[in-house]
Amino acid sequence: MTHFTLGRRRLLQAAGASLLMPSLAPAVIASANDRPQLTDGVQSGDLLGDRAMVWSRTDRPARMVVEWDTRSVFGNPRRVVSPLADARTDFTARVELTGLPVDQAIFYRVRFEDAQTGVSSEPWFGHLRSAPSQRRDLRFVWSGDTVGQGFGINPDIGGMRIYEAMRLRLPDFFIHSGDTIYADSPVPAQLTVEDGRIWRNITTPAKSKVAETLDEYRGNYRYNLMDENVRRFNAEVPQIWQWDDHEVINNWSPSKQLDNRYQTRDINVLVDHARQAWLEYSPMRRQQADNGGRIYRKLSYGPLLDVFVLDMRSYRGGNGANLETHMGAESAFMGRAQLDWLKQQLKASTAQWKVVAADMPIGLGVPDGEVSPGVPRWEAIANNDPGAPKGRELEMAELLAFLREHKVRNHVWLTADVHYCAAHHYHPDRAAFQDFEPFWEFVAGPLNAGSFGPNPLDATFGPQVVFQKAPPAQNTSPLAGFQFFGEVNIDGQGGELTVTLRDLDGVAVFSQQLQPAV
Repeated sequence: MTHFTLGRRRLLQAAGASLLMPSLAPAVIASANDRPQLTDGVQSGDLLGDRAMVWSRTDRPARMVVEWDTRSVFGNPRRVVSPLADARTDFTARVELTGLPVDQAIFYRVRFEDAQTGVSSEPWFGHLRSAPSQRRDLRFVWSGDTVGQGFGINPDIGGMRIYEAMRLRLPDFFIHSGDTIYADSPVPAQLTVEDGRIWRNITTPAKSKVAETLDEYRGNYRYNLMDENVRRFNAEVPQIWQWDDHEVINNWSPSKQLDNRYQTRDINVLVDHARQAWLEYSPMRRQQADNGGRIYRKLSYGPLLDVFVLDMRSYRGGNGANLETHMGAESAFMGRAQLDWLKQQLKASTAQWKVVAADMPIGLGVPDGEVSPGVPRWEAIANNDPGAPKGRELEMAELLAFLREHKVRNHVWLTADVHYCAAHHYHPDRAAFQDFEPFWEFVAGPLNAGSFGPNPLDATFGPQVVFQKAPPAQNTSPLAGFQFFGEVNIDGQGGELTVTLRDLDGVAVFSQQLQPAV
C-alpha cells in the first residue's frame, strides 16, 4: 500500500483527469443505437471507511458495471454490477464499492450492459480519493442553490463555471447544502438582467414549467447534468448531498399552500415525487430508516473530521409565527428522532473537528410571508425575536446546552440557502440564551442562481456578522458576480481548520483560521 502527501495526491488527481478524461463525453461509436448510452456522466459520493458510492444513468434497461483500480491503467480492476436499471428508477443506477484501500486514489470506469443483448456501452471514467484512517491534510468545498430564479445553463459564459472553479481547488469532497434543483423555477430562453443585459439559457421541456409529476422532477436533475462543468466536477469530486425546499417547492412545509401554477393541490403528492427523484439522482447509499430514504447521516474522514449531514426539511412542523413556548409537533424543525441522533453522535465523535452540514442558517431571519396581517411567518430557525428561545429555536437551545454539558467542542456549522456568503460567530455574552459555548457558522452560495441578502440577525444565540458579501439589489444574476462557494482546509499536523469563502472564479473574499480547542 502506498501513501501520498496531499501535494502528490493533487498532482495525481490533475494527471488522472488529463489521462482519463480528455473529453468527458463518451466516444462516438458507429452503432450507437445498438448500444446503451451513458446519458448523464458519473458521480461518486458518501465515502465511508473503505466504501464509496458510484452513480450513473443510461438510456434503456441495462446493468451498470463499475470497474475500479488504484492505477489509471486498470491493470488489476475489481468489478461491481448493479441491479437492473429501468424505467422504475428513470434508468439511474448505483453501486457501492467496498474494500477500498485506505487513503488512495481510486480510478473507476462505468459501462452499461444491455439487459437483452448484453452489448456494452462505451466507458465513462471517474476518480476519487478514499477516506483516510490517519491524520493528513484535508480539503473540501461546500455551497448550494443550483439553477434558481430562472438562471440556467448559459452557453454565452461557458455554463455553470463555478463548478469548474471548485474542481480546480482539487477538494476531497463536496457538500451540496441543498436546493440541488429548483423544481418550482422554470428556465426561460432568456432574461433581461442588470444594465439591460441578456441572460440566455439552454432550455428543455422539463424546465418549461413547475415540476408536478415524477418525470418532471426527474427532468430537473437531467437538466443540471447537461452542463459540462457539472459533469466534469462530478467525475472527479465525491459528493455529499442534502436537500432543502426547492427540490419540492419554495419554502415547503406541511402548511404550504400551492399557488395557481399548480394543478396538483396536495403538497404531500409533490413531496413524494420530489423525494423519489432526489433519491434516484443523489450518489448516496440508502439509509436504514424512513423506508430506505433517510437523508440525515454521519460520514467520517479519519481522526480529524466527522461530517454530520442534517435534514431540516422532512420533519419540521408547518411554517408559522414560530413563537411556541414548548417543544412539540408545531415547533419541530429537525424533529425529536433526528435531534437525539445528532446529540448522541456529536457526543460520541472522537474526531478533532465536527462539521455540521445544515441546510439552513441558525440566526438569520428567513421570512415566508405572513400568518395574518402584521404577523410574519418564518421559514428557518430564527423568529426575529431577540429574547429567550421560542418555536424552532427550542431545539437549537436543547442541542447547544447538551454540547456544553458534555464538553463537545470544535463543532463548526456550514450552510447555504440565503444566496450570499457570510461568517457568523455565536457567543453567549451577546445572547439571550447563554447556556452554550462559542462557535462559528459559515454561509456560502449560490452556485448558479439569483443573489439575495443580507438577512436580518436574530440575537437569541448571540450571532455577530464577522463578514458578509451580498449584492446591492435583490435577485441579481450570476453576471453580477455574487456567486460563492466555501472551502475548508484542515492541517494534518497542527489540526488548524481554515474556512475560505470564494467567488465565481475561485478568488478568496474572506478567510478565517480556527484553532482546535483542547
